[in-house]
Amino acid sequence: MNVRRRHISGIAIAAATALGLGTLSACSDSASAANTDKFDVVAAFYPLQYLAEQIGGDHVHVTSLTKPGQEPHDLEISAQQTAALGESDAVLYLKNLQPAVDDAVSQSEVKTKIDAASLTTLEKHGNEVGGHAATHDTSKNDELAGLDPHIWLDPVRYAQVAEGVGKAFEKADPKNAAAYRTRTAALVKRLDALNTEFRTGLADTGTKVFITTHAAFGYLAERYGLTEEAINGLDPESEPSAARVKNLEKMAKADGVTTVFYETLVSDKTAKTIAADAHLKTDVLDPIEGITDKSRGTDYFSVQQANLKALQKALGSK
Repeated sequence: MNVRRRHISGIAIAAATALGLGTLSACSDSASAANTDKFDVVAAFYPLQYLAEQIGGDHVHVTSLTKPGQEPHDLEISAQQTAALGESDAVLYLKNLQPAVDDAVSQSEVKTKIDAASLTTLEKHGNEVGGHAATHDTSKNDELAGLDPHIWLDPVRYAQVAEGVGKAFEKADPKNAAAYRTRTAALVKRLDALNTEFRTGLADTGTKVFITTHAAFGYLAERYGLTEEAINGLDPESEPSAARVKNLEKMAKADGVTTVFYETLVSDKTAKTIAADAHLKTDVLDPIEGITDKSRGTDYFSVQQANLKALQKALGSK
């Protein structure tokens, strides 16, 4: 994945681990990540934190390396977080999304390392993803293509990850295996129902094309027969070229696009500028990389419900 990212140095990680400094701040509280009387799990960011909490229930103590409102792609890990990571029972991360986390995990002695990317399939995605022929988009964007980490936005892939996490918890904490198995099955059932809602809700729409600020919704688009045209590639903070903007405006007119979607954790300036120039509306399509007071929901499922409604409105659901 050739996206601009910042790295924490290996020297800093080694020093932090050796010194054993401090504790890890949770996404929802400031409790220590390790040495509780529960199965202590460190999650890299919100979608993985949510899985751990839903599957683990009362048997786990979950903390997140990424705070609410923090853009996870560019996460930098503190010495305290690195030290606490090594004292946890398990770490749940998504390789190649957060290089600083990858570095810390590789050097950590935590016994159970769960890479969500290994529990489903990843694909290469560029600016345009989905079933549309994109005859109005002359930019191939091959140089922007990379392995797309946004698997959680596809309920089917997210369910596959959930099943893998559940099995990993069962193996690492066998005394609570039955509870993990039951809770995993319940979560997968809810995700199956969400998949049905999306498939039914997006089956009959006026257009199948939508524009987003960055290419986070490729798996979702492919799953439900849509096409995502992203202003930027997989990097949410890159700047589009003038040619890309021109192509988007031509495509929007040709395909009946009404809306340019932006997200909650990244500036909406580019999306609103393009929308104004092309006489389009703007709305929020949330990649659910974190829950804040700006989120249209309080958890993964409620935000996905809001995303479905936003897509139905923008695409002209019949």
